[in-house]
Amino acid sequence: MSEESVITDEMRAAVGVESEPGVWPIERGAIEKFANAIGDSSDLYTDEAAARETPAGGVIAPPTFLRLLAPGPHKAAYAMPYVEVLDGGSEYEYHVPIRVGDTITSTVTLVEIFEKPGRLGLMLFRVHEFRYVNQYGQLVATQRSTSINYPDQE
Repeated sequence: MSEESVITDEMRAAVGVESEPGVWPIERGAIEKFANAIGDSSDLYTDEAAARETPAGGVIAPPTFLRLLAPGPHKAAYAMPYVEVLDGGSEYEYHVPIRVGDTITSTVTLVEIFEKPGRLGLMLFRVHEFRYVNQYGQLVATQRSTSINYPDQE
């Protein structure tokens, strides 16, 4: 038995549309608090003098610090057919370290949407690409994240 697609014209139209930017000044205290919160005591994130002696040349943000730098609102809205969601994973590609004093602009684009049948019913997969750019126009990192939405099981 095949299930009817839940992908709407609005969803298809949202593919390729970049969000409004989120702009984030990077402060030493935020980096230190984040490193402490994730239990990473590396001098790269907390000790300027020690970090200067490394190839990084100074304090940088931990790689997962990107998760704090939310993009602005989506420009293409659509209704979600399912409210239940699973994190399908993320892949990161890093180019330039995030440093104290940087201003990072983050955006997100829906790059792919598709369905697959699963144990929970028809599941909707959405792949988003996040881009993080510093004040010099350098691409700091990209992140591809997959969300899996599925029907309510109640």
